[in-house]
Formats: sequence, C-alpha cells, structure tokens
Amino acid sequence: MSLPYRANVGIALFNAEGLVFAGHSHSAGPEVILPGFDWQMPQGGIDPDEDIVAAARRELEEETGVTSADFLAVTEEWWSYDFPPYDGPPHRLTAFRGQRQRWVAFRFTGNDDEIDIGKPNGDEPPEFSEWCWRPLNQMPGLVVPFKKTVYERVAAAFAAFASPATAEGMDR
Repeated sequence: MSLPYRANVGIALFNAEGLVFAGHSHSAGPEVILPGFDWQMPQGGIDPDEDIVAAARRELEEETGVTSADFLAVTEEWWSYDFPPYDGPPHRLTAFRGQRQRWVAFRFTGNDDEIDIGKPNGDEPPEFSEWCWRPLNQMPGLVVPFKKTVYERVAAAFAAFASPATAEGMDR
C-alpha cells in the first residue's frame, strides 16, 4: 500500500515592493535540504477540518511571527510533491509519501521588525535560520529540486502580486 500525502499549506508573503519572504531552511527528516537549494517560503500542516486561510495564518505566525498580513488569494488546486528517499531515524513525516499543498498569498502590512524567525514554535525548533525578501520568480531555483515544480506553479499563480524587481534579496 502506498503512503498518503500530508495535507499542507504554503504561504507566499509579499511586501509592499512585491518581493516575497524567503527563509533559509534547515529542515530534517524526509524533507532533505540540499546545499544551494535551502531557501523556501513558509509552509505547514493543515489540521483536520481547518480552513485553508486560517491554517496559512497560523503557520505564518508560527514560522515568522507575522500577524500583519492582508489576504490576497488562495489556489483552488492541490499541488503535490514526493519526498526523496529517506533512510534516517523515525520522523513525523515518514508516515507520508510527500505533501499535497494549496497556497495562500498575503500582503505584509507590518514592518520588518515584526518578523521573528526565532520565535518559539511549540515543541518544534525554528523553521528558518535567516530570511530575506526575494523576487518570486527566483524561488523555484532556490528550493530543493523535489519542490521546484510546485514553486513554478506558485510563481505563475501569484505573479500578479510580484513586482518586476530583479534585484537580489538582502540577507538578514
């Protein structure tokens, strides 16, 4: 029997200039992070019967501390990715073959001082070690290859919220 996909929500947080929040990830377990492909946008599990936008707001706050965000859009479709082969110790994600995601776009209405990636996240360690603002169209090339196709779809779906900026994000 094939393992199921875990229901998950991804978040594209755009600032006033149309750049998107990118976090330097140090995930472990089946979501293996490869050097050079270690940036991603916030994401997390959806609780049973939880509304997609509510789940996105919860995950955004848990991973970034952000609560000042206006809803822009949500994808209608679920997009899936499979985890790469994993031989490590048991992990909460090993019960799944990968994740199926819907994505939510928000416009950040606060200031950068609100962002706190070191904020306690229950029993989980922080998701990100650093962050920056980047052009959305750069994200597919910065994420691990097994998520690239989903990130290309996100970039296409939310292109209207991104500015044509091509400048590199400034690392924090």
